[in-house]
Amino acid sequence: MDGTILIADDDRTIRTVLTQALTRAGCKVHATSSLMTLMRWVEEGKGDLVISDVVMPDGNGLETLPRITEERPGLPVIVISAQNTIMTAIQAAEADAFDYLPKPFDLPDLMKRAARALEQKRAAAPARGVVEDQGDDLPLVGRTPRMQALYRLIARVMNTDLPVLVTGESGTGKSLIARAIHDFSDRRALPFVTATAADLTGFDGPADILAAARGGTLLFDEVGDLDPEAQGRVVRMLDTLDGSGPRIMATTQRDLTPHLDRGDGTGFRADLYYRLAGAQLDVPALRERVDDIPLLAAHFLTRAERDGGTLRRFSDPAMALIRQHPWPGNVRELEHVTRRLVATSPAEEIARTEVEAVIETGRAGPRAVAAADNLSEAVERHLRRHFELQGGQLPPSGLYQRVLRDVEAPLIEIALDATGGNQAKCADLLGINRNTLRKKITDLDILVTRRRKLM
Repeated sequence: MDGTILIADDDRTIRTVLTQALTRAGCKVHATSSLMTLMRWVEEGKGDLVISDVVMPDGNGLETLPRITEERPGLPVIVISAQNTIMTAIQAAEADAFDYLPKPFDLPDLMKRAARALEQKRAAAPARGVVEDQGDDLPLVGRTPRMQALYRLIARVMNTDLPVLVTGESGTGKSLIARAIHDFSDRRALPFVTATAADLTGFDGPADILAAARGGTLLFDEVGDLDPEAQGRVVRMLDTLDGSGPRIMATTQRDLTPHLDRGDGTGFRADLYYRLAGAQLDVPALRERVDDIPLLAAHFLTRAERDGGTLRRFSDPAMALIRQHPWPGNVRELEHVTRRLVATSPAEEIARTEVEAVIETGRAGPRAVAAADNLSEAVERHLRRHFELQGGQLPPSGLYQRVLRDVEAPLIEIALDATGGNQAKCADLLGINRNTLRKKITDLDILVTRRRKLM
């Protein structure tokens, strides 16, 4: 490896490690803890590659990237950051960084990327729109290699016209990722429309969907659950699209490739799959990125406090148990458990026994209700226990809505299971208007798919 590398990081240890490793590899290295000094070197024409941290004592490394590009077009910049969120990866891509790595980074991996940056003559990329700062409210956080690779892929496909297929288990945040791609893309000012099987019915169904989406984004949620007729409608719809049509995205809980139609008409249409899978984003299950669980739990604790709850934290034994749990419902299940613990914990620190109680209650399923003579008695015991856990104090305000939400969510989910995901039948079973049901499904973040009926 040959070249001069400029390093900007306020961590002396990182500067020392990188300087030694790159020098041994044959490079000349200039290292600083100041963005001002880095920019002076860039303006003086020094350096063939920049490696820069984001948060620095005298500024933000991401905000410096446009100045570097303006001063030295083609000078590659590798961004390293301890801010392990999707926003960092997206902002790095938007600022035209050559690459992005989270801290703590793998040194051999960084060395390979640095070598690639030095060898590759980087052409100036066309200007892109500025991403509006929408905060860190998205729970797409993670420092594990799987999530960081996903962030980088999202950043690469974000402003392309490629169809995107997002795969992953229920509760991993597939629809959230699709929405993030839209919200941070050049199409963010245009509509984002989610289409269901019901929307495809009728003579004008597909045309109405396209009219609503215009040149924005059209998402087919859980496309793997579409029946053959609906799949055919989607294929015919996509065949009518031209350059001004919406970007197409889809989500699915299962890998569709083993289920492609082999000519007998029973599998998923291969022509539809290849129209949707221009780029495939695989979202890992929570049990496959255990090191991200503390970050997500902290995010949900902060969100609960912001929404009017009490400030809470997990004890070390409680967090150890949370890390060990398999989380079949993934991020959505972790959020619901955290929200419940914030509401019921009597102390600022949530104990392991409290986590055990909530997780075991979730595992118990029907047995928890069977132990009571009826639902009313079970609810009464739960609420009395909730008040007892407050240590003589009243629970946080808003208890009525929290209790209703805790009852409504499982009621609607079980009713949807019982009716095979048919919302019209589910609304009739519950005795509520279908529009009311749809609103509650959205408000309670309930996943709706076509599934086998329970009854």
